[in-house]
Amino acid sequence: MAKTKVVTIYGIKNCDTMKKARAWLEGHGVAYAFHDYKADGIAGDLLKGWARVVGWETLLNRAGTTFRKLPEADKANLTEKRAIALMLDQPSMIKRPVLDAAGELIVGFKPETYAKALR
Repeated sequence: MAKTKVVTIYGIKNCDTMKKARAWLEGHGVAYAFHDYKADGIAGDLLKGWARVVGWETLLNRAGTTFRKLPEADKANLTEKRAIALMLDQPSMIKRPVLDAAGELIVGFKPETYAKALR
């Protein structure tokens, strides 16, 4: 497997899915940078760029506790602009991990998807 791509993984340090994704990368000898968007925040332009590529619906973690605890009024009739504002305000609402492999974005962790993207 060629490991020449510049890889950055975005997420939250203690997330179980993040731990699995990072273990996969390490186990396959893939060098990567880790950006903890809970500790380090996330740039609005970066998040908007991701939304253009994969769609804000893909990025928004509706299953997470943070989103579920929102008032119903905040969850109703979401638009891209409102969803991005929520994710910027509370980065734990961003699905994890977001893997940027030389500009190819992968949201979530599936070993087979990582293997295909990082060969």
